[in-house]
Amino acid sequence: QVQLVESGGGLVQAGGSLRLSCGASISTYSYAMGWFRQAPGKEREFVAAINWSGERIYYADSVKGRFTISRDNAKNSVYLQMNVVKPEDTAVYYCAAGAFGRGPDNFGSWGQGTQVTVSS
Repeated sequence: QVQLVESGGGLVQAGGSLRLSCGASISTYSYAMGWFRQAPGKEREFVAAINWSGERIYYADSVKGRFTISRDNAKNSVYLQMNVVKPEDTAVYYCAAGAFGRGPDNFGSWGQGTQVTVSS
């Protein structure tokens, strides 16, 4: 299994930007990577996913046009650039590795999560 560690979370004002990073313990070359989030009292929801080459990307409608997922296989890393953040983006953000798709069942490895809090 891939060990994943997220970083870059924190407190940001609405309209601001934040960049999340996720480092993997092994090469991510053969894995699709994804970001999910979970707000208090809500289920974990899909945010974005990128295939092994970066040529295929999915976004949740709620973040499309504001968030950008990218990856650097040479650094075994995936990133989530969050722009024009909103209070409803407040959640714990999780990095995941697995098969390309939107469902959490596609991903077999998960990080511990990083908290993102957006103040209004």
